[in-house]
Amino acid sequence: MEQKINPSLANWLKILGEPNRLLLLNQIIEGICCNCELGESLSLSPNLISHHMSVLNESGIVKAERDKDDARWIHYSIDIDVMKEVNTLFNAFFDEGRIQPNKSECGPRKS
Repeated sequence: MEQKINPSLANWLKILGEPNRLLLLNQIIEGICCNCELGESLSLSPNLISHHMSVLNESGIVKAERDKDDARWIHYSIDIDVMKEVNTLFNAFFDEGRIQPNKSECGPRKS
């Protein structure tokens, strides 16, 4: 029986497979939340931070909030519910219980 791949999994792999996005997400998970701190910690330009954070924000895994006193500053946080959904998708796909023995019936293995 062939298992269908959840299209959400492919989308998350695309989003998180970009190294800078993964690094940014890791920084936010570790508590760095301001756009200026993110740029400093990873030595990325502001426009690159903005681009990647926009993708993470649109995906829903990161929430962005502008500072009330100075809108130039953006503070980021993790959306726990979305993070749980991503974990569920990845855990289901990468579950070692899914691994089956090779069933190949071609080539020299054919009886």
